[in-house]
Amino acid sequence: MDVYNPVLDCEFALKIIQKDKFDLIEMDASFELRGKPNQFLNEYYGIIDESPFLFVAMQFANMKTLSVISKYPRIHLPSYTFRALMKQTLEGIRVFHEENFIHGDIKCDNILLHSPLGSGRVYIKISDFGFAKKIDQKNEQQYAAGTRPYMSPELFQKPVIVTQKVDIYAIGITFYHLITHKYPVNERNFKDQGKKLAKLKSIDRPSEIKNDILWDLLSKMLEFDPNKRITASEALQHPYFTSPEAKADISLKQKELAYLTICAQQNGQLWIQENDMNSSFIIDEQEIQKFLIEDNIQIKLKQQQQNEQDDKLAKEIQLLKEKKKEKQRKFNEQEDYLPNKYDSQGDNFIEVENDIEMNEDDQLEIALKLS
Repeated sequence: MDVYNPVLDCEFALKIIQKDKFDLIEMDASFELRGKPNQFLNEYYGIIDESPFLFVAMQFANMKTLSVISKYPRIHLPSYTFRALMKQTLEGIRVFHEENFIHGDIKCDNILLHSPLGSGRVYIKISDFGFAKKIDQKNEQQYAAGTRPYMSPELFQKPVIVTQKVDIYAIGITFYHLITHKYPVNERNFKDQGKKLAKLKSIDRPSEIKNDILWDLLSKMLEFDPNKRITASEALQHPYFTSPEAKADISLKQKELAYLTICAQQNGQLWIQENDMNSSFIIDEQEIQKFLIEDNIQIKLKQQQQNEQDDKLAKEIQLLKEKKKEKQRKFNEQEDYLPNKYDSQGDNFIEVENDIEMNEDDQLEIALKLS
């Protein structure tokens, strides 16, 4: 749910959850990070207690999530946009890890997309800190959490030791999925997922990933041994982001937006952060709008199809009712039956219902016709 605040002149999102299921760690992570502003982490504003529910106010993101990109493989995503999406995500989790937190549920659905009004650019927003945990140096987390296809191999082993490396693996899966539109391992349940991962030594390179340098980075993020798995800081220093080829793969729009931001800073704009002026971090809004437009078209088509299906079902139901009424009318005529009359004993009053309910067989008959 999104809400407009006339005092702050901005929209914010309200997350509604049952009070007894709320983990204060989610707020601990967000509030500790408020002192270290980062445009790639979703900001939390506070909690409204309306028992038995809690309303958690957070920053509103206006361009859906990374899932909107993964859904449409036919729409081209330029390499410079993909690289900027990945760079923003790694920078966001780097700051998160710097504060000794583990997110625990990185996935496409938890990486929001937001374009400030008139900015022409898009920021990713790592969100949903419900599984976030503070690192305990004396007693590391001993239980697995997350979304199955994004969970790293060590989460399926015993004893379970959860470190920040689970987030790196999950980001690797996220961007693997963004390119291939599938998961390297996606079994039907937790147990089968663990068995499949146990049989593997590594994730195989898919044919869809043509760039050798990109695959080198992803393979380091998807390393099965968490002790050998790359960190967020190390990933940001990988040649995929720092090589001459990467620096040359910048669009004119990215350069233009970076230049405008530098000018704004020189004119005294205080909201600007260092990454805002770095063209390699910039995502052109128009590149993401292509996916949003297609998504909105598909949503409307599905709604139209559903409406047509509902109309057809309603007509079938009405037709069946009319047939039953006609059948009842003919039966009454044959039996010389009159509504609201006494039976032969004169004791029982009979009343014909105006409406006729359908039994399960009738409903099944209609459903089979429509299937």
